[in-house]
Amino acid sequence: MVMLRIRSRDGLERVTAEGAHITVSQLKTLVEDQLQIPLHSQTLSTNRDLLLAKTPADLLAFTDLSDPNLRLSSLNLAHGSILYLAYQGERTIRGGPAVTPAGSFGRKMTVDDLIARQMRVTRQEKSHCDSVSFDRDCANAFQHHVNESLAFAVKRGGFMYGTVTEEGQVEVDFIYEPPQQGTEANLILMRDAEEEKRVDAIAMGLGMRRVGFIFNQTVMQDRTGYTLSNAEVLQAVELHAESELQEWVTAVVKLEVNEDGGADVHFEAFQMSDMCSRLFKEGWFETEIGPDDDPKLSKMKKAVVVGVKDVKEVDNDFFLVVVKILDHQGPLSSTFPIENRSIRATMRALKTHLDRAKSLALVKKMSDFHLLLFVAQFLDVSSDVPALAECVRLQSPVPEGYALLIESMANTC
Repeated sequence: MVMLRIRSRDGLERVTAEGAHITVSQLKTLVEDQLQIPLHSQTLSTNRDLLLAKTPADLLAFTDLSDPNLRLSSLNLAHGSILYLAYQGERTIRGGPAVTPAGSFGRKMTVDDLIARQMRVTRQEKSHCDSVSFDRDCANAFQHHVNESLAFAVKRGGFMYGTVTEEGQVEVDFIYEPPQQGTEANLILMRDAEEEKRVDAIAMGLGMRRVGFIFNQTVMQDRTGYTLSNAEVLQAVELHAESELQEWVTAVVKLEVNEDGGADVHFEAFQMSDMCSRLFKEGWFETEIGPDDDPKLSKMKKAVVVGVKDVKEVDNDFFLVVVKILDHQGPLSSTFPIENRSIRATMRALKTHLDRAKSLALVKKMSDFHLLLFVAQFLDVSSDVPALAECVRLQSPVPEGYALLIESMANTC
């Protein structure tokens, strides 16, 4: 079973299907059955601009899901993917909140009613993630860059990919670093949807998925009294909420002063609490942070209850649940130039990488996520990319067609 998220003018809703092999026609039937939207009035698209369409003529521009026989799997749509829906007419949203009169306009509020309506913020003792284990090579490649190249002067971040066991143990096997702009205090992710499709296609072939977010704090941050700043909490919970993965992990890399007065690179891992995610999804957080705001406090739009007090500022530590950190040696290397850094990957870098270990089978040389991502630019994202990644997962021979293409690319420099 797969769950697809459908965003329309009514917000984000969910449709459950037997699998990503279904056709567009079958999906529309599911939308009609589960969301009560007539099939004939539906316009579906993977393009979010559909929600900006004003007239029926505007809807005609969105044709990527107009073929009723098109299978969703051919578009790399899978569990958790978002589709956009426009429809004409009105509907009653199933499961909408029931409205009951209260106060001076209806029945009187009791003390129990008032208590039930309060938002209470408490510490969450147990995380949904039992532990997070980092592949040594990918963790070292990330911390080495922020330490040696960036000197912890600016922020850097990445999405962690790996697997989640039935026991809730997360294993991180590679880190994808999206286009971004880091400063001393802020990290702006300039996400590339097409590149992320290639990343997710590689992950699918490897039997992996996005499992968390990692970033570094800078030496210029005044971290006295807080673990994560209010801005970091906002970014972390936004990405956590986007993932809809219960075991999602947020990892932080920082410099800590050791007993000898030197500095050691230190990893910490957390989950954002269930209450933090709920407050974010329901719009309680103030998202504008001023220069005079205390970084250790997150501001609320309305008062919440902490202990016995009504407050509009909450200590960030209330939102963090510590996760145990382990390490392992995963199936991938991290020696190829990493994407979206100052030094770009080139065909010469591909040739150098392949020549470095001539005695190894090609599949061994290709067992590097960053190399796969570079090659993926020249392959079909819905078929070739996951197929090549699956060869790496199974350590099976690379088909001759892919081998010839990769060899010709390397020889163009």
